[in-house]
Formats: sequence, structure tokens, C-alpha cells
Amino acid sequence: MRAIVITQPGGPEVLQIQEVPDPVPGEGEVLIRVRAFGVNHAETHMRKGEWPEATPISGIEAVGTVMTDPSGALAEGTRVLTIMGGLGRTRNGSYAEYTVAPAANVATVETSLDWADLAAIPESYATAWLALHGNLELEAGQSLLVRGATSALGQAAVNVASGLGARVIATTRRADRAGLLRSLGADGVVIETGAIAGEVRGLVPGGADRVLDLVGNSVLRDSLHAAAAGGRVCQAGFLGGLGPVADFLPAFDMPSGVQFSFFGSFEVGTGPYPISAIPFQEIVAKAEAGVYQAKPARVFAFEEIAEAHQLMEAGQAGGKLVVTGA
Repeated sequence: MRAIVITQPGGPEVLQIQEVPDPVPGEGEVLIRVRAFGVNHAETHMRKGEWPEATPISGIEAVGTVMTDPSGALAEGTRVLTIMGGLGRTRNGSYAEYTVAPAANVATVETSLDWADLAAIPESYATAWLALHGNLELEAGQSLLVRGATSALGQAAVNVASGLGARVIATTRRADRAGLLRSLGADGVVIETGAIAGEVRGLVPGGADRVLDLVGNSVLRDSLHAAAAGGRVCQAGFLGGLGPVADFLPAFDMPSGVQFSFFGSFEVGTGPYPISAIPFQEIVAKAEAGVYQAKPARVFAFEEIAEAHQLMEAGQAGGKLVVTGA
């Protein structure tokens, strides 16, 4: 089969299309014909050798059709999506004609969406759904701050939170994207400077009930201080880089009563986070109806993977980048 292989740690140019052996599914696995896949920030770090685990064939999500399910549970041709389960980390991922995924990380979907539109959904909407419903326990009427809201995950979070009836404040580095965020359901938009807690408190007196931080450690202190007393902060991204928080001291940096947690989408498919907990069919139906604006920002051919990575690293994605299958 054709696959995009990380030939050595480095820039986008190290992603090379090669012929490799077809994968073979074992017990508890499913062989999937990849029709399209989303590109994620984590994969750029894997390519550069900055991630603790990475396989030669990257890709943490995909949509496609079942080729073989040794258990017999899924018929050949069944339309499915897959996320995580070690894809791109401990087992070769979705940057290929075929991928083998754990059955626990495969979900069936019925949809009229084309492959590229469907591929904009899995990782972003799964992560947004689980972080908002799980870590943050977001409820209607609460205020939510989404930092890094023009990212694919951020846009999904604004969509989902608005649909839940939350008052959403979204951040972006670019003023020209305010209209996009409002169209997704944001009630207010703040220009991201890294120090926005004061401005947020001006919009939401007392601070935000919930904060979803996708920028990461570079703004963690500020996110904590943007939260209301008794509020919650969940970090679920690292758009600002992987560097640690220097000299972090809870006694001085954590406001009393604010709860802080992290959600890693790599947990999807494990016991605490079964894929069945994500209502993918409902999410896809809302995307079909236009309730969720889940279309990709740009679609690339398989041979254009390096260009997709370049756009991602330049911070110019503007939403979900999707690659159509080999």
C-alpha cells in the first residue's frame, strides 16, 4: 500500500510517500480502508521527534470503510471513523491507504457527508464533547471561555458549548476571525494576547464559570485567574508549545476554589473514556443539518501532506485541515 512515512525527524519535507506492506488485523482489531483523515498539531510534534511516542506512519484519526473485521462484528464496506487507540503513537496510523485500529476505537456512522467533510469531525468533536461534558461538566446558562477558539478543536468546542446553551467567550489572535467565531455561536470575542483575564472579567463579572484552555502552559496562570471562584479550568491543547510552566507554585498561582484538570484525547477508547460515550451519530447529524459548522477549512490531496503540515505550523490553518486518502 501507499503510505506517508516519517523518514527521519525534521520538517515537513521528511514526510515521504512510500510503498509499504499492507497491515494485517489481529484479534480485537479492524482493518480500515482510509478515505480521508484530519491533520493534528500532535502529528507535527511527532514528525519533529518532540513527542514521547511516534511511529513511522503518523495519523491519529481517520474515516473510511471496513475491509476486514476478524470478529465478524463489522461487515466489509461499513462506514466507520476511528480515533486514537495508539494510532500514530504505538501503532502505525492513518497516513496510509489502510490502517489497523483497535475495535474499541472504531465507531460506525450513517451519513450523507462526503469523506472530506466527515473527516473534519472525529478528533475535534470527540475531544470537545468529552472535555466539556466530563472535565468541565458544562451546563446551560454557564459562561465558558475557550482559548484558542479558531483552532479546529476550538471551533468544535464553541459549536458544542453554544448548542448546550452556554454563554461562550472565545479568543483569537486575529480580529478578522471574530465574525467566524460569532457564527459558530460565540457571544463574545477577545483578542488573545496571553494576558486576557482582566478583559474576560469585564465581560463576565466575577470570571468565567468554565475555561477550556487550548493554548496551553504559556497562558495557564492567566486562564486560572480568568475563572470564577468555584469554577473549573480544563487544559486540552498546547497551541502555544510544549514548554513547561516555569516556577509554578499552587499556593501563589492557583486561585482558591478553582479546579484545574487536563484532558488528553489519547485516552479515547480506554475504560474511563469509551468511544460509545461520544454520540458520533448525533454529532454527524448536526453537521449534516448545519447546526454544527464542521466543514474542513481546507482539503489536501494525499501528495500534499507536507503543505498541510507547513500551513499547520505557520498557524494559518483557520480550522480543520483534511487530507483525502491515497
